[in-house]
Amino acid sequence: MILDYLDRSAPNDLHADLCIIGAGAAGIAMARSFIGSSVTVCLVEGGGTHGEESSQALYEGSASGDVPFDTAGSRMRVFGGSCTLWGGGCIPLGDSDMTPRDWVPDSGWPLRHAELAPWYEKARDFCRIDSARGFTDGTFDGPPPRKPLDLDPEVMTNYIFARSPVLFGEAYRDTLAHADNVTVLLHANLLELRANDTASHVTEARIGSLDGRRGRVRARHYVLAAGGIENARILLLSDSVAPGGLGNANDLVGRYFMDHPSGTLGVVRSPHVDRLSRPYERNIRNQRAPLSAEIGLSTTAQGRHRTLNGRVHPFAMEGEVPAGIRALRDLRASLRKPVHNEGALLEARLNTALQNGPRSAASAAPPHAALHALRLGLHFGDVLRALAQKARDHPVVRSERVALVGFFEQAPNRDSRITLDASRDTLGLRRVRMDWRLTDLDRHTYRTLTRLTGDRLAEACEGHFEPARWTVDADLPVEVHGTAHHMGTTRMANDPTQGVVDPACKVFGVGNLHVAGSSVFPTGGWAFPTFTLIALSLRLADRLRILLQACESGGLG
Repeated sequence: MILDYLDRSAPNDLHADLCIIGAGAAGIAMARSFIGSSVTVCLVEGGGTHGEESSQALYEGSASGDVPFDTAGSRMRVFGGSCTLWGGGCIPLGDSDMTPRDWVPDSGWPLRHAELAPWYEKARDFCRIDSARGFTDGTFDGPPPRKPLDLDPEVMTNYIFARSPVLFGEAYRDTLAHADNVTVLLHANLLELRANDTASHVTEARIGSLDGRRGRVRARHYVLAAGGIENARILLLSDSVAPGGLGNANDLVGRYFMDHPSGTLGVVRSPHVDRLSRPYERNIRNQRAPLSAEIGLSTTAQGRHRTLNGRVHPFAMEGEVPAGIRALRDLRASLRKPVHNEGALLEARLNTALQNGPRSAASAAPPHAALHALRLGLHFGDVLRALAQKARDHPVVRSERVALVGFFEQAPNRDSRITLDASRDTLGLRRVRMDWRLTDLDRHTYRTLTRLTGDRLAEACEGHFEPARWTVDADLPVEVHGTAHHMGTTRMANDPTQGVVDPACKVFGVGNLHVAGSSVFPTGGWAFPTFTLIALSLRLADRLRILLQACESGGLG
């Protein structure tokens, strides 16, 4: 069932076998996996079913470091989590991403791809990807709708990702609402995890609403599934017994923050740029392709040039838009009903902030639909020609430029970290402070990928590559930004001196506290993290089911 903590008819305090904090991809996947079992689950979410500015403001914080960072604009506090805004991209990590590399300090997972493969299969089902879509080490099986380029395997590789067609908050809301053994608690913000006197066992989760209500959830086991930033913040805030926060005996909580930095590497100019861009377009005839290709740096090249992993995506930049097409676009825009819903407006604002491709020029057309219709009639021949082009699967608007945009793995760096700020939010909790830092290895990777791929990709369309100045001049600051793939702040390791959680995602030193999500990633490759974090969450759920059933049988939990 679903309860709203703002509704006074909901109880102040709740009890369950398992308490999961955060109803994003990880939390929903875990809660759903217990439906129909004897385990009772309380899924605690700070937001509601739609975005709300008052809840979103709880994510505000401060930032410093090498790259600008918006702590509130890069995630969403709502049932469904930040995946309310995601594009659906799913791809497994490659074993090379999980293996220690001698040129990448603190790299390597205590797991391998083969150990995650069964959970990737379950994640594929949860994401509602066609079961016929097989996958191997670091890629789905093809082919995509359009054949990708033939690349030099010594330098570049075509990786295939699948597209999930669902938003988890929408897809599984009714399922959880009708589950007898699952309680979803909305607008219940976690204030602190309280522990016993030795901080070896969590005794309760203190919760509160923005209207001043306070209560607690008591459970046998607890899982933090609140995202790559908030997981660390919650542990740091839970310091009433453990100085510095739960699981932080070795000062590792919040450290090793990673994202997938992205930046425009340069521009390819050619009269045939569609030969380069079209094979990698993600939408075919205005429909999302179920499979798409990405150009990745080969493992051979990574080892030879001692770089991190990375990919490059060619985005076609429209040339002059014919008057009729411009009028049609303006007419459609003018006929759209204005959005006044708070949730929709918030989603639109965050989507704009998280746009990861080159930005299109804004239309300066007159605001009246009648004027657009008149312009459309005068230039309707442009529309007919465009329809003919679309029927032949050709670009509607001619392009002569392609922007090459890089997306990169980030090197693990203990000085890239989350701490607590002195300022407090509406709940009275210390806000997060982000210090996002890059290393020389990161900068070397950006410039090496540009050098290795720019001219080679230009050859595919008989073009000329013009690198961005920052990629060739080491004295210039790098021009990259985040992509809201928050990772690493509660990293996984075999040794508590190297990480916050063990390979089973249990917090070192705290017997009944676990972490789900990309905050446990020791390294991130270039792969979109959602597919892997769901696989890890389902793996954790299976382990907790065994532990909780052992408790019921009188064994150790």
